[in-house]
Amino acid sequence: MNICMIGAGYVGLVSAACFSEFGWTVTCVDKDPQRLAELKDGKSPIYEPGLDDLLQRNMQAGRLLFTDDLGPAAKNADVILLAVGTPMRRGDGYADLSYVHAAVEEIAPHLKGFTAIVTKSTVPVGTSREIERRLRAARPDGDFAVCSNPEFLREGSAIQDFMHPDRVLVGTDDERARELMGRLYKPLALRNAPVMFVGRESAELAKYAANAFLALKISFINEVADLCEQVGANVQEVASAIGKDGRIGDKFLHPGPGYGGSCFPKDVSALIRTARENKSPVSIVEQVQRVNDERKIAMAHRIEGAAGGSVRGKTIAILGVTFKPNTDDMRDAPSLIIVPMLQERGATVRACDPQGRRQADPLLPGVVWCESALETATGADVLVTVTEWNEFRALDLKAAKARMRGDVLVDLRNVFTADLAHAAGFRYSAVGRKPEDIDLAPAPLALRA
Repeated sequence: MNICMIGAGYVGLVSAACFSEFGWTVTCVDKDPQRLAELKDGKSPIYEPGLDDLLQRNMQAGRLLFTDDLGPAAKNADVILLAVGTPMRRGDGYADLSYVHAAVEEIAPHLKGFTAIVTKSTVPVGTSREIERRLRAARPDGDFAVCSNPEFLREGSAIQDFMHPDRVLVGTDDERARELMGRLYKPLALRNAPVMFVGRESAELAKYAANAFLALKISFINEVADLCEQVGANVQEVASAIGKDGRIGDKFLHPGPGYGGSCFPKDVSALIRTARENKSPVSIVEQVQRVNDERKIAMAHRIEGAAGGSVRGKTIAILGVTFKPNTDDMRDAPSLIIVPMLQERGATVRACDPQGRRQADPLLPGVVWCESALETATGADVLVTVTEWNEFRALDLKAAKARMRGDVLVDLRNVFTADLAHAAGFRYSAVGRKPEDIDLAPAPLALRA
């Protein structure tokens, strides 16, 4: 099969590399000259474990190509996949479809023979039909079908998720497109991966509903963690207990500083907007968004309380700034709220992240960047874990404490145990466990807004 992938961002690049691994010929079209130059050299512009090797192997085999010339790629394609950005639109939180519509306009003149036009990007309900309407207007003679094929990839494990999916979801009401998409995913079907064919609206909504439900689980366990601290319970024990229930499951029941990334914030916001426009508000999801926004602010106050009620003149060491480990993605990362709040209150912030510095540097001005956790801890009054990279799990706490000026460890990801922290000489504060040796002084009223 010949595949044209429009967009070499996170979704497009990972999907293109994985499709080429199936043996299909994939031409990836992108307009960013710097990104194209990196890709043609076999280097991924994003950090994703295993992606560089996958790119190089399939480029060398001639199955994976990169270009800025859409025409030939679209004309020769059996399937054209739209993987352009759909960022949150300013003002109303709705998905910005301008890149999708621009790509559709560019595709129209080049369609030749029956072609499946497939939205891989996360798009609101009704987008597939709007794409079809625009294409019919531009090419009334065109022979095509528009499908929805949302991705369910987790950053940091995207290749594994693509190759071993829980399900592949295809929204189509065209029999030829169904047959074509079945061929596209035949290598996965042979491994017993479920390929589900549903209506287009169902596929589009399922993506938003899935992410909103996972975001709900995160906000739920964060609120339970706060309650645990007040009543003397341990949130990890509570989460483990309820996670054993097959109706609930143990995934996404890990308390922390709130969710971020490229999907949850914008998808939750877009679902809320869609529901409001259709006069069917999703009030639970609206509360999830509010809880998450307030969570990030509360984490800065928690650090301030652990520092004795004020961080002015103090040095705070931040371990990890990306929204999760095994990615360099900074989109809506909790650190983007926490770090500036600490700086505004007079703190000097030192930070390190195994992959995030390049993306984070322009977003977090004034941060002193370090190469390692131990270097970050040097001279610090408070040490804070914000992202649970494995490198930090293996941190020698005694060595870190010896380099610090203070003795406070605020563990926003519950990476360590109280016993280990106390043995290293720290006063320790985790999430969802009542601190025994730190008086979390409330922030002054003026700072709580």
